[in-house]
Amino acid sequence: MSEIALRRFVPTDSQWLVARHQDLYARDEGFDESFGPLVAEILHDFCLDHDPACEQGWIAHRGDQRLGSIFCVRQGAQTAKLRLFLLTPEARGQGLGKLLLRQCMNFARSAGYRDMQLWTHESHHAACALYTAFGWQLLSSKPVHSFGQDLVEQSWGVQLVDETA
Repeated sequence: MSEIALRRFVPTDSQWLVARHQDLYARDEGFDESFGPLVAEILHDFCLDHDPACEQGWIAHRGDQRLGSIFCVRQGAQTAKLRLFLLTPEARGQGLGKLLLRQCMNFARSAGYRDMQLWTHESHHAACALYTAFGWQLLSSKPVHSFGQDLVEQSWGVQLVDETA
């Protein structure tokens, strides 16, 4: 069996990413059919006008099997946003989440961002534990009704540079 590797996202990955997000979030979270179109819109916008010097996406794979994704996009002049962080069930528990998160944060640092933010839901316990382990902090939390479910939406942030230096 070949090793897990990361490669840059290419537009032909979009259909897989939309389908996997829709399927996994429907199965694991009970999300309705409105979630897939949101993922498709995020990917369409990224493909349309991302700046590769400061915005990238990665696909984790083993051979030709895709196992996960993560994206770093510009939210502001000094703030990056983590998006579309996904691990397929067969890839979980192998350290791949750490590899993807480290890749994304290191890229954001090298692109000159001072901090990163992300949006998630409280129910994503494993992801939230990973964020905490990497120094992210919960910034806000609020109950919402999204994707056909009552959820607790969260915003997280992390400083990428030492503000005291």
